[in-house]
Amino acid sequence: MGADLIVDAHSIHAWYGSSHVLHGVALQIARGQTVGLLGRNGMGKSTLIRTLLGHVAQRAGHIRLFGKDASRYKPHEVARLGVAYVPEGRGVFPNLTVRENLVMVARRGIDGRNDWSFERVMATFPRLQERLTNLGAQLSGGEQQMLSIGRALMTHPELIVLDEATEGLAPLIVAEIWRVIGEIRKSGIATLIVDRDYRRVLAHADQAVVLQKGQVVLQGRADDIAKDPSLSTYLGV
Repeated sequence: MGADLIVDAHSIHAWYGSSHVLHGVALQIARGQTVGLLGRNGMGKSTLIRTLLGHVAQRAGHIRLFGKDASRYKPHEVARLGVAYVPEGRGVFPNLTVRENLVMVARRGIDGRNDWSFERVMATFPRLQERLTNLGAQLSGGEQQMLSIGRALMTHPELIVLDEATEGLAPLIVAEIWRVIGEIRKSGIATLIVDRDYRRVLAHADQAVVLQKGQVVLQGRADDIAKDPSLSTYLGV
């Protein structure tokens, strides 16, 4: 399996100032695999994502991405390897149109793939097709999330990281986002998902990792984690 690993991280520690947030975390993601990252608020999920992507300066441990030592990589270096990030808060450019937000990042995959063309993104998100000339700031929260995911897909990533992809969205939009996540999974793109709806995360994931106070307390097949009697203790449900 080692040769198929996109992410191979272990002994990960991270700090914000004097606050020690991650304590020796390990995470592995194989090609085409969907991994759910679970835990209550403040347990280190977003910090782990940001550490893997190079956004946390105070970090230690070993991170290999696509077989390369990325322990000290900066965010743009991680992105060039084929990692796309859909951040909590969406991160769309408010003064650019929907079309501009999409085409400014478009590029073929590392192997020359062009599966997620502009036309396919439009077919996947019909609502965006109707808003092509609208500015990012003029979109609803759900439309901004669709735009953020569509923009990530147009970089043809090997791995897409979704941090709270459905937070604060209306139920119909939430259902649409999960439909797209299912389509991404079927397309063979590896995915790391953080979301408060742990049942849906586990239903869409191959593997799952549960964090408690910056440490891994459960890890394994998603269907096994879903049946683990201790899960409710760690998620507070």
